[in-house]
Amino acid sequence: MGIFNDLPVPSDKTYLREELARIDESWAVARFDSLPHVVHILTSKDRESDIHLLREQSDVVEEVVDEVVHAYHGGFNKAIQNYSQILRLFRESTEKLGDLKHDLADAKKSLGTRNKQLHQLWYRSVTLRHIISLLDQIEGIAKVPSRIEKLIADKQFYAAIQVYLQSSLMLEREGLQTVGALQDVRSELSKLRGSLFFKILDDLHAHLYNRGEYSSVASSIYERDDEVPTTTAVAASRMSSQPLSRRTRTLKGDSQFGIRGLTNGSHRTASIEEGSSFDGHDEDSVELDEATADGQTVKNGTDSKLLSYQLPPWLSDSTPDEFIEAVRKSDDPLHVKYLQTLVQCLCMLGKVAAAGAIICQKLRPTIHEIIISKIKAHMETRNLSKSGSSQGDRTGAVGLHIIKGKSEAYRLSKEKPQNGMSNSGSHLAVSPVSPLMAPGGKAQAAAKDLLDSILDTIVKIFENHVVIGELLELKASQHDINTPKSLPADVNWNTDSEASQVTGGYTISLPLTVLQSECQQLICEILRATPETASADAAAQTAKLAKKTPKKDKRGAPEDGLTFTFRFTDTTVSLSNQGADLIRQGWGKRASNASQEGYGSAAVLPEQGIYLAASIYRPVLQFTDKITSMLPKKHSQLVNDGLLTFTENFVKDHLLPTMFVDYRKGVQQAISSAAAFRPRAHTTTYTPTVEKGRPILQGLLAIDLLAKEVLGWAQAMPKFATDLVKYVQTFLERTFERCRTSYMEAVLEKLSYRLIGRHDIERLMRLDAASACLPSSLGHSVSHSEVVGSGVELNDLFLSLPPIKQDNLIRDDNKLILLASLSDSLEYVADSIERLGQAVPRAASQAEGNIRSQATSPRNLASFADEYRKLATDCLKVLRVEMQLETVFHLQEMTNREYLEDEDAEEPDDFVISLTSQITRRDEGMAPFISGEKRNYVFGGICGTAASASIKALSDMRSINLFGVQQICRNTIALEQAMAAIPYIDGESVQQNLDRVRTYFELLHMPFEALLAFIAEHDQMFTPTEYSYLLKVNVPGRDTPPDAQHRLSEILSH
Repeated sequence: MGIFNDLPVPSDKTYLREELARIDESWAVARFDSLPHVVHILTSKDRESDIHLLREQSDVVEEVVDEVVHAYHGGFNKAIQNYSQILRLFRESTEKLGDLKHDLADAKKSLGTRNKQLHQLWYRSVTLRHIISLLDQIEGIAKVPSRIEKLIADKQFYAAIQVYLQSSLMLEREGLQTVGALQDVRSELSKLRGSLFFKILDDLHAHLYNRGEYSSVASSIYERDDEVPTTTAVAASRMSSQPLSRRTRTLKGDSQFGIRGLTNGSHRTASIEEGSSFDGHDEDSVELDEATADGQTVKNGTDSKLLSYQLPPWLSDSTPDEFIEAVRKSDDPLHVKYLQTLVQCLCMLGKVAAAGAIICQKLRPTIHEIIISKIKAHMETRNLSKSGSSQGDRTGAVGLHIIKGKSEAYRLSKEKPQNGMSNSGSHLAVSPVSPLMAPGGKAQAAAKDLLDSILDTIVKIFENHVVIGELLELKASQHDINTPKSLPADVNWNTDSEASQVTGGYTISLPLTVLQSECQQLICEILRATPETASADAAAQTAKLAKKTPKKDKRGAPEDGLTFTFRFTDTTVSLSNQGADLIRQGWGKRASNASQEGYGSAAVLPEQGIYLAASIYRPVLQFTDKITSMLPKKHSQLVNDGLLTFTENFVKDHLLPTMFVDYRKGVQQAISSAAAFRPRAHTTTYTPTVEKGRPILQGLLAIDLLAKEVLGWAQAMPKFATDLVKYVQTFLERTFERCRTSYMEAVLEKLSYRLIGRHDIERLMRLDAASACLPSSLGHSVSHSEVVGSGVELNDLFLSLPPIKQDNLIRDDNKLILLASLSDSLEYVADSIERLGQAVPRAASQAEGNIRSQATSPRNLASFADEYRKLATDCLKVLRVEMQLETVFHLQEMTNREYLEDEDAEEPDDFVISLTSQITRRDEGMAPFISGEKRNYVFGGICGTAASASIKALSDMRSINLFGVQQICRNTIALEQAMAAIPYIDGESVQQNLDRVRTYFELLHMPFEALLAFIAEHDQMFTPTEYSYLLKVNVPGRDTPPDAQHRLSEILSH
């Protein structure tokens, strides 16, 4: 039975469980009914056995019950004994408590009799304890000065101020004010307060200019190694999750920085590169390459982030408080935390106004000195690099002009090219700038590198000023930051309550103004532009620069007399009493003697001048972007009238007008000289590149170089690219007019020029297959059917002209050579313009659209390239037509004469000899100036014209015999030989045209009937008109019937 499984049956009687399992479960139901069991026994056949079985089961159950009773009986007895013992203990305790109450009542009566005496003893003990405490405090205060000095020596400024403030509070406590022995301690603490202030101010000043132990830029500019910075740049570091203004705006608290503001904010990190030099109060300021914290070297922003939640080393000896906890939890970089600590120290001392006044006093001299030191370091680095280079390098190329970006690179070298002409000399003759000052020149690169380095340093310095300025503004808005923390207000420590005096005149706008002012003066020195000149009228400035002699000292005048395009004026600092006292004490003596006589940039730059504004523009633009990203929103307007505005105004009002005047002079000089359009070649064959001797006209070559140079300026200053491109367009237009003039001088009143202007001839020349060599932009796609017959039709037009006179032709070979050279030069310039047009910055069109909307879009460089290419094509067309007209002019002597020779022809006719010699002479003259493909175009039309002229001449001949036919064939052979001597000529076309002439005239040898038979078989070889010429001419010995023309017509009609 399962219900008995948990009964406590002994292990030696396990058989009882088996016996219980055999008992039917019906005996153990809750409502037992015995009737079924009685009926079962009564009706059973073996009643005795069933009764015996029931008795055995009853015995088993009784035995199990006995075991259960034995198991639980012992425990029950023990429990009864335990309860009895507990009752006994409670009874004894009650008796003892009664006795204790009785004893306490007796003690109360005894103490009541001595209450007054005990009170006196307690009061005496309290008094003695207080006296002992005061003595301990006095002993501790006496040790405070030495402790503060030790903390100052260890640069534990925050801990030193905590000790100072706690000691000052103790000295003000009642009971200690009258202690005479503490007067000396008070005096020492007063001195230590001033010393502590100066130490904090020195350290703050050093970290403001990145010369401190925990500065973001730890390396000194006096390091002469050329070490490459290993951390991220400032521009990248601006990508923090929240701007500085948001971080500092969330700071909360009375006299401490709020925990929320320090832990939830983020701050921009700065890169490590060359630092700055500063001659401060602390002569032994440390210059480190790495900031060390808790025995670990912080080399970059990653290591700093790993240590961000550790307690900074300068707070290791400080008593934990809200500010320390906030700094520990802050995500800001190490140098920002240190600046926060220094500002907090000044606030706790109540010396913010004095510190702000002195920082303002030192700001401009320090920045000036930093810039000078940076320039000196740059110069020393350059000198070291020069000393290591070979002396032979000095005899290299004079200049290397590189238009950066996609534009074509070009070189100008002292070495004489293969064509014998010095490109460098041509460049120096027309360019207003030297190769050093040209775009990409050494002077431009040096100025950009120098300004980049200086402006990067200035950006890092300004970042620290933004941190300090925002912290001071935040603290000033919370409480009086010029009253020492936890001390009662003292009239000697309070400053003027005006907002401008709270920080001693120091605001974010002040360092921004001074920094930009110093940078502007440096830029003026680099550009050799005095501040007065920078604000002068543009026209007067341009005239002045033409006659100006550079001056070495640009800053001799007093600062109050300077006039800038925009004005930088330092905020006038109305010093508080303590600030004036501190300056009189000598902290600012060095500042008052700072040199304001220039920066010495001339020693670093190969050359100075107004054209360096191109290399200055981009660094200033990047500098302004960085500065703008640092400024809080409420100060963002401070950069609107800053350094970038000055630079842009200077470029717009002075550089661009000067550049236009100078380059216009260069263009005028290039195209007006006598040698500008004088073809010169020192090779007999054409070369495709200028470097190998391509004889480009000197005037056009100079214009090409000037155009590349001006577009180089456009790439350096994308905002002004539109104006510079317009300058180039103006120069190209003027040059085109000059080229057009030279072209007209050569072709004016000549028949070839008039012919190519006719629409019918122009159309036929365009359809001619030979025109495929012309520039593709001017070519036209034509069908094969249009090409066929265009040459024949064109020749017929030439032959239909009135007799050509010698005055109608260009007889001067030099003019023809000029046209050939002009064509090739124009095509070279057109290709160059096209490439430059693709390389012009897209900012040009964008700036044009942003500045003003024009009714008509200006011409682009591609249109000028098309004009140049069209004029080059016209030159080639004139040359081709001229040679065809020369052929017609010489061969027209065949008409109206009798070719009745009496012997075999050994020499060609005189007019053919004249023509062939002229062809050879002109080909040799043009060979160096045009490519072989163009030569084929110029001379390729001669044979077709000669063939047509020879065949047509038969119609005007009176008589011709067999020897005359041989003479004409001899003429064609001479012409073929002359044409074959021209390289790149289409020999197959020449032979085909002249064979046709020979075949035509050899038909005169045939009898009339044989001729008709030939015509019948080859009716397509010549035209009907040409076949009729064969029958009209008088051939001695050939019988021609009267109806010859009629029979010919019948044959051709079939």
